[in-house]
Amino acid sequence: MRIVIAGAGDVGTHLAKLLSGENQDITLLDDSQDRLNGLDSNFDLLAMQASPTSIRDLKEAEAHKADLFVAVTPDESRNIVACQLAHSLGAQKTLARVDNYEYLVPKSREFFTSIGVDSLIYPEMLAAKEIVDGMRQSWIRQWWEFAEGKMVMLGIKLRENAEILNVPLYSLGSDLPYHIVAIVRNDETIIPGGSDSIQAGDMVYFMTMQKNIQTVRRIAGKQELPDIRDVIIMGGSRIAVRAAQLMPDGMNVKIIERDRARCNWLTQMLSSKVLVINGDGRDPALLMSEGIDHTEAFIALTDSSETNILACVAAKRFGVTKTIAEVENIDYITMAEKLDVGTVINKKKIAASHIYQMMLDADVSNVKCLTFANADVAEFIVKPGARVTKSCVRDISLPRGSTIGGLIRGHEGVLVSGSTQIQEGDHVVVFCLEGMIKKLEKYFN
Repeated sequence: MRIVIAGAGDVGTHLAKLLSGENQDITLLDDSQDRLNGLDSNFDLLAMQASPTSIRDLKEAEAHKADLFVAVTPDESRNIVACQLAHSLGAQKTLARVDNYEYLVPKSREFFTSIGVDSLIYPEMLAAKEIVDGMRQSWIRQWWEFAEGKMVMLGIKLRENAEILNVPLYSLGSDLPYHIVAIVRNDETIIPGGSDSIQAGDMVYFMTMQKNIQTVRRIAGKQELPDIRDVIIMGGSRIAVRAAQLMPDGMNVKIIERDRARCNWLTQMLSSKVLVINGDGRDPALLMSEGIDHTEAFIALTDSSETNILACVAAKRFGVTKTIAEVENIDYITMAEKLDVGTVINKKKIAASHIYQMMLDADVSNVKCLTFANADVAEFIVKPGARVTKSCVRDISLPRGSTIGGLIRGHEGVLVSGSTQIQEGDHVVVFCLEGMIKKLEKYFN
């Protein structure tokens, strides 16, 4: 697949590196040679100094042959123009990064499609939604819904009090109200089989239905943790604004921001239910005066990954149950896990998941890169005559390192067993090690 990416910032570079490992034909454009240096020698891609809004440069980058053209520069207007030009030249699909939520409403999307922009992505809004999803339960590290909530994925750190430790998974029984689809242990991601077992300290990913969530909570030993009512956000970024706006009613939200002018802007942007405080969120005295010892959730969203990690570690020492850190340096994500930070938000991974979805030939309605695991999860819609419909699940022979987490049939979520027969039109949730989704397409087409 020929993919042209305009913008060698955080999102563009991460996406280019990710796709270059999958034998895709990748061209990465940027005005700045400094941002491109070393990329073409260290990764299987063409790094080209060029303007994404220059017709001559786009032709030289062969945008007219692109199966997918992605514009993710910091300037949304430039991204839109670049997509229009690439579309006019002959690019098959185009995607633009934007910063205006108004552009994402259905009527606006129809307009953008009409001018040659097939899809829009707003990474800060996606990150805010992931934060709010993570706030649903104080005991869950990651929450992801499929088919409008008919099935859910729960990422949970298991401690010594969990009921399912140190026994082979096959001994738990075959008629469980959940399916364990991935285990992360000491930086290793395991797609488990029946002989694998869970150990204290493992991050475990469960697939289940809404009605069974409390069962998972019990066997995970998380019943004593309180529900979230009071939230402190450190840093008044765009993600913080969107997250505060999306918080459920009944949550009391405070934002601590160092810059006074930014505080004034935040006060104007947000409703009266959000209290904006001018100060340093790293100051223990300030945190104590704002009730950190009676707060259930602390979210660190400054532009420094190190600050966010350390602030969450400090919040844990104050007794905060739920901590969330924005960690944009991917090398620090493992460190954050080892320090037991809690939930980690990374815009690059979130955006890459959504862009990756556009590459697939199969009908895929959801793709997610798991933050702490070297694994992906995808929701495939089964086509007529697809390979997975030819035999029951135990005989499908999916590639090693992949597993079916469950399926949605009609209006109901279903946990699969070896005897389950997948049908045309089913939404099938598949977990796999990173980089395997393209290999799985042929099973569902």
